[in-house]
Amino acid sequence: MLKPFACQPDQSRGRLWPEKMSSFRSPFQRDRDRIIHSSAFRRLKHKTQVFVEHEGDYYRTRLTHSIEVAQVARTISGVLGLNTDLAEAIALAHDLGHTPFGHTGEDALARLMAPYGGFDHNAQALRIVTRLERHYADFDGLNLTWETLEGIAKHNGPVTGPNADAKHAGALPYALAEVNAAWDMELDTHASAEAQVAAIADDVAYSHHDLHDGLRSGLFDEQDLMELPVTGPAFAEVDELYPGLERMRRRHEALRRVFGRMVEDVIAVAEGRLEAAMPQSVDDIRHMGTTIIRFSKPLYQELKAIRGFLFTRMYRAPSVMAERARVTEVVDGLFPLFLGDPTLLPPEWQEDVAKAEGETGLARIVADYVAGMTDRFALQEYQRLAR
Repeated sequence: MLKPFACQPDQSRGRLWPEKMSSFRSPFQRDRDRIIHSSAFRRLKHKTQVFVEHEGDYYRTRLTHSIEVAQVARTISGVLGLNTDLAEAIALAHDLGHTPFGHTGEDALARLMAPYGGFDHNAQALRIVTRLERHYADFDGLNLTWETLEGIAKHNGPVTGPNADAKHAGALPYALAEVNAAWDMELDTHASAEAQVAAIADDVAYSHHDLHDGLRSGLFDEQDLMELPVTGPAFAEVDELYPGLERMRRRHEALRRVFGRMVEDVIAVAEGRLEAAMPQSVDDIRHMGTTIIRFSKPLYQELKAIRGFLFTRMYRAPSVMAERARVTEVVDGLFPLFLGDPTLLPPEWQEDVAKAEGETGLARIVADYVAGMTDRFALQEYQRLAR
């Protein structure tokens, strides 16, 4: 039973290239399935979340992260009476545009692409699902519904207009501008509640699993987390209920309580805000001028403390920084190599190279290729071509 402010499948704005409706899947189920079957989604299994994929089999990758985000999004959207299929589709697609080596690779590629319009992984996800996936006879991309594209474009909030985040100041990323020119994404409004759920689910998932992965890596230990808000009380509760519990079970029991608190907080806040605002349509959500799905202020502040801890002890740990420097060298080496000699690109890319308009057009093709690499393939190609 969907609430009036949920995205209704029969009211979808459709697809850029009209298709017959499926007799057994809603438009948003179909989007989800196309995302799962895409080449870009499969490649996420060998793309970095925090630790480069060869550093250990237990650490999260972009693929397992995306699956966890989708699970959280389905849970929250189901409780709130939203469209779980749309929330799941957006969650599964939100990281399709990530480069190898996570944000380190993105930072390097953004710097290299600065003369050619920059690089942004959210915009690149749109480029993938509208242009780069080429499996269908009738169109490039996946021909997703407007609602799913909207969610990818602005799940983190408006990109233009008075409510846009300051980080969006200046020209739109070219990949986003191209999509918006073909189909107005209404970039000055908020996205649907389903897209907002996908965004908060991302925060929940990485806040939870980065604690797990940081503990497993040995960059910090349980005693460190006892000193923090949220995690400290969670460990204390487990110790009271299960004194002397084996270490790995203790860790899991505590962190699943952290996970539960985040999800329960989001649901409680959303229910209160929705009851107060009484939106009667998805457009009411879009034009509300603020996000409807968020953490409570107290929990948000506590999570800021945890993220500050993770930034210092994990994301900027000496061993992680050394690896960041190494993989930055890989991206820095590959991009100018392909830009200077595009014949090094695979044969199936040569048609695009021939159609490229000037150096900017060629640079964007090279960025597409490098961004699509997995960690292991980028390392292999660097060893083969740049050494």
